[in-house]
Formats: sequence, C-alpha cells, structure tokens
Amino acid sequence: QLQLVESGGGLAQPGGSLRLSCASSGFALEHFAVGWFRQAPGKEREEVACLTRNSESITYTDPVKGRFTISRNNANGMVHLQMNNLKPEDTADYFCAALSWYGVDAGAICNTRAMRNWGKGTLVTVSS
Repeated sequence: QLQLVESGGGLAQPGGSLRLSCASSGFALEHFAVGWFRQAPGKEREEVACLTRNSESITYTDPVKGRFTISRNNANGMVHLQMNNLKPEDTADYFCAALSWYGVDAGAICNTRAMRNWGKGTLVTVSS
C-alpha cells in the first residue's frame, strides 16, 4: 500500500505563498499518477491539480490556474504544490492522492472517484 503524508500547511496572508509537500513510501512513486485535492469546511472534496507518472500531462482546476504549480520527484518520492497569490477562498484541508496508472492524460483521472491512495491532509488557512 502506498503511504502518503502531507506537510507544509499553515496560515498565510492573502497574496502570500505556501509550498505543500507530500512524502510517499511503500511503493515507488514512478508507478503512480498523483494529485492534490482540497476540501473547504462544509464543501465536498475537489480536485486542485494532477500530474501523470513522468509529468507528461498536468491539469489544474480553473480557480488555481496561473497561481499553483504541481511538481513531482520520482527519485525521492515527493510531490509538491507551490501556491502563490493565495486567496481566502483557498482555505481548505489539502490532500495528496495517487493512482497506480500508466495513462498519459492527467485530466482523465483527476477526480476523487479515480484516486485510490490518500494522505490525511494538511490545513491551509488564508486570512489577514
């Protein structure tokens, strides 16, 4: 079973930046598509960004395009989400997720139903 542990959440001011990290263990990350999802209080979990195994394909949800960047390092089993120009509406629990999948279109699997491995989340609060 692939294990995922998120870190890097915290309090940020509007316009500020945070970098989330996800450490994987148990299996080689290179066999998995990965993604970041978030869940705000009282709302359903939603996709933020996803990335295929070798970064051939990346997809972002519209509200974060141009502000967030997902990246991965298969050598050390890490996935990152760089979040810039943060807004109060970005406040949520952020989850790292993965799916053992060899496809080449990140958009095809960037949803909560497709992902099979989940971390426990890290809280991001954007407030002045």
